[in-house]
Amino acid sequence: MQLLLATGNTHKLSELKRVLPVRLPSNEPITYHILPDFFITLPEETGTTLFENARQKAVYAAQQSGLVALSDDTGLEVDFLHGAPGVHTARYAGQNADAAANNQKLLHALQGVPAEKRTARFRTVACLAWPDGRVKYFEGICNGHIAQEYKGTNGFGYDPIFVVDEIGKCFAELTTDEKNLLSHRGRAFRQVAAFLANNKIA
Repeated sequence: MQLLLATGNTHKLSELKRVLPVRLPSNEPITYHILPDFFITLPEETGTTLFENARQKAVYAAQQSGLVALSDDTGLEVDFLHGAPGVHTARYAGQNADAAANNQKLLHALQGVPAEKRTARFRTVACLAWPDGRVKYFEGICNGHIAQEYKGTNGFGYDPIFVVDEIGKCFAELTTDEKNLLSHRGRAFRQVAAFLANNKIA
């Protein structure tokens, strides 16, 4: 069984490989590929929701590769900012912005806002798509708040400023395995893993 992960993000690939199963119920091994293996470049995201963007990426990857494809879209929803950055999370500070620029813009937008009003959540929608157009969705949510300053050195993206309510620590203060147990992406992909482990997907 071959499954295409519709990403070129090596950080994400590393996280997913710790969660997803290595074999199907038949004991057949699963081989995971990423977009560069097929020289596939995803089109620009045009969806207005995480579900739309996840579907767009998975369906395109499945059609281009002929394999079942798995994608996800993640949004950081800050209550004080009325749900922003939301679907624009990865591009919050501009189309070509890096994580540092996104974090700086968010901290600036919340400058002077007290802790009790900095509530937020990370939401991940994962989508499995078949070359024939079938899709299945999975969703994971992690509640927290935005820190006043950077904490920790692990992870990527907003990890240094997103505090997980359950433990009172930023994602960047956790190991990859600790993060996977609590994160939105880990929760969504554990649902994917359970589906792959208990269903024939070809």
